[in-house]
Amino acid sequence: MAWQSLTLDVDAAEAEAMSDALLEQGVVSVCIEDADAGTEAEVPRYAEPTWETPVSWRRHRLSVLLAPAMEPETVVERAALAAGLAIPPAYHVGSIADDDWVRRTQSQFAPVSIEGRLWIVPSWHMPPVSRAPLVRLDPGMAFGTGTHPTTRLVLQFLAREIRGGEQVLDYGCGSGILAIAAAKLGAARIGAVDIDPQALQVTAENARANEVDLEVCAPDALAHGDYDVVVANILSNPLILLAPLICSLTRAGGRLALSGILETQASDVIAAYAPGFALSASGHDDGWVLLEGKRR
Repeated sequence: MAWQSLTLDVDAAEAEAMSDALLEQGVVSVCIEDADAGTEAEVPRYAEPTWETPVSWRRHRLSVLLAPAMEPETVVERAALAAGLAIPPAYHVGSIADDDWVRRTQSQFAPVSIEGRLWIVPSWHMPPVSRAPLVRLDPGMAFGTGTHPTTRLVLQFLAREIRGGEQVLDYGCGSGILAIAAAKLGAARIGAVDIDPQALQVTAENARANEVDLEVCAPDALAHGDYDVVVANILSNPLILLAPLICSLTRAGGRLALSGILETQASDVIAAYAPGFALSASGHDDGWVLLEGKRR
C-alpha cells in the first residue's frame, strides 16, 4: 500500500511549531523548505519575519510523510490546534511508493550516543560495541527518535540526572523514548503519560521490546504522586497550560526538565512555572532550549 505525502504552506514563524505538532501526531517525517524557492530556507530557521525579511522567506513549505492508514484531515487539524494556529492550513495529498520511502526514511537515522551512558539505536542497525545500555526504537511510529534536538536535550538531561532508584515521570511520552531511557539508566519507577492513544500503544510496545517496565496511561488515569524527576517534551503553549499540574507532580526538591521550547519562547515558560520552580536554560540545540530547575 502506498504511503501518503502531504504538502502545506505556513508562515515562517509557525513552521517549526507546526512541524513538531505534526510529528507528535505520529507522522513519519517532516521537511521544511522555502515555499517560493522550493529549496531549504537559508535564513535562520527560527527568526521572526520582519520588514527586512525577503518575501520569499516568509512562507515555508512542509513536506510530510504519513502512513497509509492515517487521516490527513484529522492530522492537520490536530496539529494546527497544538501549534496554536487559528485556522488549519490548506494542504495537498499525494502518494509515494512504499519501498522508496522505507529506504529514504531509514537512511535518516543512525545510532546516537547520549553522554556516553546510553545508545539510541534504530531496530535495523547493528548495535554498537559498548557496555552502555541500548534503547531500540523504530522512528515514525510516534514522536521521539533521539535525533530531534528537543528529544536529544532531554536525553542528555536524563543521562546527567539519573543515578539509580529515582521515580520518573515522562509527561507527553510520544514513542516512550524518554521513559525507556530513564529505565535503562536505572530509574526504579517510571510513569509514561500521553493524550494520544496511539502514543500510549507505541510506548507500551517499545517498552516490551526493550524489556523495561513502565506505568503507561492517559493523563486522567495518572495517580498523583511525588516524582523525583519529571520531564516533558511537548510545545511551549501546552507546557504553559500544564504548569500547575506538572508542578504538583514533582516532589519538593525534585528536578524538572522541559523541552519543545524555542529560545524566543523560554521567558514565557519560565514565568508560568515561577510559583514552583526557578527554571533556567541549561542546554541549547539548533534554536531550541532545555529549561530545568528544582522544585521549591
